[in-house]
Amino acid sequence: MDLAGPLARWCDETCGICPAQLLGPGGFDVVARPATELAFNPGLGWRAAPDGTPVCVHPFRVGLPPGAYASAQQPLPNLTHLGLIPPPPVEALELPESLDDLSAWMVAHLRTAGPAQMFSVVARLERVAAERFAPDVVVAVLRRVLSVEMARA
Repeated sequence: MDLAGPLARWCDETCGICPAQLLGPGGFDVVARPATELAFNPGLGWRAAPDGTPVCVHPFRVGLPPGAYASAQQPLPNLTHLGLIPPPPVEALELPESLDDLSAWMVAHLRTAGPAQMFSVVARLERVAAERFAPDVVVAVLRRVLSVEMARA
């Protein structure tokens, strides 16, 4: 039940490999966090389950709770609430293994930080992420994330 394509805000707030970039509500499943079996599928152009079902792994970025919306036609929640961004789940605060999930990890931390904590959170994100990923890539991702998050505020 793909409702006429992606929501406008999804194009800015979701990962470049998220099916929410091209599909509307109901056109993909939503799970609580990334997993190796839900990797980017270059043939499809987005993340997918092993059976090919499109999957978003960041519910707090699309504003939908985890659900089998495409694979099992689970009913969508009231779509008038899609403008409300739920808080990130605890799992989203764990440093990802894949660079594809780095921006979502940063967003999750920024959305749980209060204004007084923002400077220290940004510094910690940069330091911790640079332990796993190239520092120049970390800074580039952080800049993009901050520009989108500041525009939301």
